[in-house]
Amino acid sequence: MILGVNDHAPAFTLSDASGNAWTFPTDASHLTILYFYPKDNTAGCTTEAQEFSELLPEFSRLDAQVFGISPDSAASHQKFIEKHNLSVTLLSDPEKLVISAFGVWVQKKMYGREYMGVQRSTFVLDAAGKILAVWEKVKVKGHASDVLQTIFAFV
Repeated sequence: MILGVNDHAPAFTLSDASGNAWTFPTDASHLTILYFYPKDNTAGCTTEAQEFSELLPEFSRLDAQVFGISPDSAASHQKFIEKHNLSVTLLSDPEKLVISAFGVWVQKKMYGREYMGVQRSTFVLDAAGKILAVWEKVKVKGHASDVLQTIFAFV
């Protein structure tokens, strides 16, 4: 079951594309945006990462950090960042521990085939780990702007 507004996010540590560890909530700022996505270098995931990267200065001005999380490896993230000139921090969760803890590792269906995968979702957290906003089954285009507009209410 996906975590919801007013739930508390679990503490976790994941590595970024450079292999540096990031720990929540220890390394968190005033607001943390976690967006979960299925796979590096796919059309929707690329658009989402580019839009968050473009708006990163605006998020930073609001003391908000943005992290993309997928099951891809740190090496895959590094190639993705370089290929698309991304500035957003991508965290690697190959064991799907954080992805599962947030409830976004789900059964999906495409072309009649069922499989497990990441449900594209975004969470806004305060520094204590309380979830302030959730977007489930995200439609990519314009999503980063929607998140930015929403967090104005929390600053």
